[in-house]
Amino acid sequence: MTDTEQKKLRMDYCGMPFSTPLVLLSGCVGFGEEYTRVEGFSNRDVGAVCLKGTTLKPRLGNRPHRIAETPGGMLNAIGLQNPGTDYVINTILPALDFSETRFIANVSGSTVEEYTEVTRRFDDSPIDAIEINISCPNVKEGGVAFGNDPDMSARVVAACRAVTGKPLITKLSPNQTDIAENARRCIEAGTDGFAVINTLMGMTIDIESRKPVIGNNQGGLSGPAIKPVALLKVHQVYQVCRPHNIPIIGQGGITTASDAIEFIIAGATAVGIGTALFYDPLVCTKINDGILEYLQRHRIEHLQSLVGSLTLNHNTSACAG
Repeated sequence: MTDTEQKKLRMDYCGMPFSTPLVLLSGCVGFGEEYTRVEGFSNRDVGAVCLKGTTLKPRLGNRPHRIAETPGGMLNAIGLQNPGTDYVINTILPALDFSETRFIANVSGSTVEEYTEVTRRFDDSPIDAIEINISCPNVKEGGVAFGNDPDMSARVVAACRAVTGKPLITKLSPNQTDIAENARRCIEAGTDGFAVINTLMGMTIDIESRKPVIGNNQGGLSGPAIKPVALLKVHQVYQVCRPHNIPIIGQGGITTASDAIEFIIAGATAVGIGTALFYDPLVCTKINDGILEYLQRHRIEHLQSLVGSLTLNHNTSACAG
């Protein structure tokens, strides 16, 4: 990629320079080093990497099976398996190359106090930003309960805001009544940005045993199957974010450059890549190349000008049927 091409893709997200609009999503790339073992893969192709969800103490996660392929997607119920905050800060972060890309911690917890303490510890670390995971659908305690209640969401954001000066990104759940209202409350509480959306809740059943395939019974659905839902949620949250210049990482089923461009037009400043990496670890290079081709074809100088450029259709009739 030439310097001119690189310049077209550069974005600013919460004051952080992203070399490209792509963000590797939490839970899909471990703690930032797993995919670097794949020949041809480079963290320099992405603007940021979200590390795996981290709790205060180590967690073993859910019972197997934890992953199941579904039509157009994948169910997962890992259960936030992780080695704990101190291990991540003291052992994993020193091994990461912060010259390649930005690294974002993903903070999880089962109480407001746990979210606060994990955030406080990451504040005193080289991490570039902190993502608050208030929307995990496959953890029995805490998690999604925080993300589906605007009051609880705001409480978590405010508590984390009080203990860090780093950019704070709130990961919103699609499994709620009014995602825009939740976003508004989180903005008031002090969030700097959003990740929209987390996975949808789903189930798959083994008809021979008549039991759920996932050991946790239910899990988070990701992949192309959720893309239309994610696009709508990004558009809805963008309406709340736009007056405050709050940026969004749009995510949910992005596998191609066209997918990424749709999310940016809907209002996302950056786009998250997750499930696609499981079957094509080199997909980021293809998406970057496809975005550049689109910009050249439409004679657009910089990707930033596309953010929120969606023009809605206006119905001339009150009857939708």
